[in-house]
Amino acid sequence: MQNQRRSLHFLRVSSDIFLIAAAFIGAVTLSLGFERFLEKANAQLLLLSLLVIWFFTAKANGVYDEFRGRNFYYELMALVQSLFVVAAGAIVAMFLLKENELDRGFIAVFASGALVLIAVKKYALRKTLYWFRKRGRNLRRILVIGAGDLGNELVGQIQDNPHFGYIIAGFLDDDPAPHLNGKYLGKISDLDEQLDLKPIDDVLITLPHSAYERVNEVMRVCEKHGAGVKIVPDYFKYTSNKFSVSMFGKFPIISVGVDRVNALPWRLVKMAFDYSITIALFLLVFWWLWPLLAIAIKVNSRGPVFFKQERWGKRNKRFHAYKFRSMVVESEDVDENGDYRQATKDDPRITRVGKFLRKTNLDELPQFLNVLLGDMSIVGPRPHPTPLNLEARETVKQYMLRHVVKPGITGWAQVNGYRGETRDPDLMQKRIEHDIWYIENWTPTLDVQIVAATIWNMLRGDPNAY
Repeated sequence: MQNQRRSLHFLRVSSDIFLIAAAFIGAVTLSLGFERFLEKANAQLLLLSLLVIWFFTAKANGVYDEFRGRNFYYELMALVQSLFVVAAGAIVAMFLLKENELDRGFIAVFASGALVLIAVKKYALRKTLYWFRKRGRNLRRILVIGAGDLGNELVGQIQDNPHFGYIIAGFLDDDPAPHLNGKYLGKISDLDEQLDLKPIDDVLITLPHSAYERVNEVMRVCEKHGAGVKIVPDYFKYTSNKFSVSMFGKFPIISVGVDRVNALPWRLVKMAFDYSITIALFLLVFWWLWPLLAIAIKVNSRGPVFFKQERWGKRNKRFHAYKFRSMVVESEDVDENGDYRQATKDDPRITRVGKFLRKTNLDELPQFLNVLLGDMSIVGPRPHPTPLNLEARETVKQYMLRHVVKPGITGWAQVNGYRGETRDPDLMQKRIEHDIWYIENWTPTLDVQIVAATIWNMLRGDPNAY
């Protein structure tokens, strides 16, 4: 079985490298002709560089992880992210090699061609493996140590998804478990005997973390038999379902609640996205739109054009968020009881022009200044005023986790309908859950999706915008 896994892994890696090379040669052929590719040393050196970039980037992004337990979307997203880095690497390499014959069109053809070829191959391979698994091939036999809630929940997942390709050989637990319908094979001390009797690919330990002595015992027995060991920790139910494992010297460190957007390469990608769009908007739209909105605001009511308010950003840093003023000057943020006054539907403080600005989200446009100042991003959790932060961090679960990234002008919660008033604790909790999901699942394509959804909501009208 182990040899079969290594062979399959080699097939996956080598076939991807072949397809990337094919997409590259095809793109060069379309641009310059195949004969020119054979003559052009720069093109061959560029291809070699991109294959190296692909290998390490794909490995880092988990393209070659075991995808038995995940749907095709996860594999496709890992592929897209890796090819994005390869395309960026191609641009840099072309600059360093002073390559003038190949243009940006070549990059687009190469990247899109590689994406289609590899995605089709991966989908076909996945379907082929499903076909074999339904017929009893390419299956892995698992022996579960621990028949508690965690072990039963894990086995339930496996049984509900037979295409994962796992077979439960049975359970071992010091407490008898007759409810397992014949799958209970005895106590943990019987592991040595069970590994002699049955062909087992992996031993899954689902014991509570307090049973560390039993875990050590299981690992010693498995080592003697050469059986693979996987430990399913039981404490992630109290935290995030996203985590990463790294080494601190000889000690494994588990980081819970991964925010990949803060990794340096992706942080640079997000900054490039923010600044390029913001500068383009100022050059193409804001220079004429903002004066028109300013005139409308001044004509409709007395007071300044802009409104600024203290909000909390990344790592709880205070900053002033800018908006077009949509309320009368005499508006108070705090009521007589000291509670923050959120904007409500038909709020008398909102001016006629302000109602239009808020309905169309145009009042948020000055926050692109905050993007240029580095306080905000185009996409991220929406920043809240200081009084609301002080209140929510005491009452809303995981509220402060949203401050590990820059706040955004728009966000995942907003495009999913969680905007407007947050007086209902359940609605506020849902908003925070969406914010944390965004942080843990961020990709460049997700930002593009959220921006597109925001524009669509602006055009059709958002019922929660007031």
